[in-house]
Amino acid sequence: MLEKLSESLRAVFSKISNLSHVDKDTVDIIIKDLQRALLTGDVSYSLTISLTNEVKKRFLSEPPPSGMPYKEYLIKIIYDEISRILGEKHAIPLKKQKIMLVGLFGQGKTTTAGKLGYYFQKKQFNVGFIALDIHRPAAYDQLYQISEQIHAKFFGIRDSKDYLNILKRGLEYLKEVDVIIVDTAGRDALDEELSKELREVSRILQPDETILVIDAVIGQQAGKQAKTFKENVNITGVILTKMDGSAKGGGALTAVNEVKAPIYFIGTGEHLEDLEEFNPPRFVSRLLGMGDIQTLLEKFNATYNKKDIAKKLSKVSTGKFTLKDMYEQIESMNKMGSIDKLLSMIPGFSSKIDKSKLNETQDKLKLYRYIMDSMTVKELENPEIIKSDRITRIAKGSGTSSKEVKDLLNFYEMSKKASKNLMNDRKLRMVMEKQFKDMPDMPEK
Repeated sequence: MLEKLSESLRAVFSKISNLSHVDKDTVDIIIKDLQRALLTGDVSYSLTISLTNEVKKRFLSEPPPSGMPYKEYLIKIIYDEISRILGEKHAIPLKKQKIMLVGLFGQGKTTTAGKLGYYFQKKQFNVGFIALDIHRPAAYDQLYQISEQIHAKFFGIRDSKDYLNILKRGLEYLKEVDVIIVDTAGRDALDEELSKELREVSRILQPDETILVIDAVIGQQAGKQAKTFKENVNITGVILTKMDGSAKGGGALTAVNEVKAPIYFIGTGEHLEDLEEFNPPRFVSRLLGMGDIQTLLEKFNATYNKKDIAKKLSKVSTGKFTLKDMYEQIESMNKMGSIDKLLSMIPGFSSKIDKSKLNETQDKLKLYRYIMDSMTVKELENPEIIKSDRITRIAKGSGTSSKEVKDLLNFYEMSKKASKNLMNDRKLRMVMEKQFKDMPDMPEK
């Protein structure tokens, strides 16, 4: 996430940490490095100067808390000021409501509608979609497929251009649904025709939330877009998409905040679960390599069932861990996100991550899933029966080689042995059991 900005800021923090002492002269040097880092991350010049001036002013005028070294206090001030310019956390209300998504062409509006629907489903709301993008031919099919994927209700009229008729009939069809998400049309620019269409839709719909979807790649232009839309349809929140690989994400974040449009979510990938509540302090922690344990625990608690964990621990400790169990573990990890995303949330790990090795591991786990998909239930539950003839059949069915199937079986045996040894460590087991005991009870899946 914002890799270039993140690397530059971490380099500044590393430089501060390696200083023997910090005084007025060294602060001036650090301020210049910080300015370069922010400008590299597409933060505007005026905001960069304002932020760094405030950092310097606070450091020279405020004494650090008792017992805190000056260099640690300088790091804290920088953290505080970056968090401040990104604004406060604004959570979307969890209630029955109608949500209108707006934005220009190519910003990821329809995909975001699906992600938002999936988010509310996880919060125990039933969801319905209305396909109101009458100008993009694929929008209807895309939203319909998403609704099928997450088992949500859907309303649209293929090839109809009467958006108000579609909206009125859709609202009637979905009147029993908790959360109605309306995917509106886009344009290359917010012209008078689109503005009129959106105003009419808003008048009929009376949305509880009107959310602007913006591609973070546009950088500082996001602020101008947000301002223009807000003047037309009273934007109540923003979702920034494509934050996973955006070099200009820093510019988009700060620009949107400057027009006081609260950022509800950021899109961090292509999957439905890749929609993250925007929490500035947590975001800055990860940006600076400080980790984000709270978000990691929330992902874990949302993915794993407490009772299932107890059963799995018992199976591991008694040596009854099967390929089926390993497959389920890999699936659960995928729901939580990519390995590098998960590790970036652990303090101290961000700077130690070897991206090439992580990608290699991710690809290998994906390959292992394909291989296990070609196994029978009996083979998954009794891996010891997989001998030469079965290996050949599995390799052929999965489009892999016999060697790759054997690699999977070796990996399974190593994982089984290592897990059992860990669980037989009395101290570790006590710590893990306490951790899971403290987890909130989740509804059974």
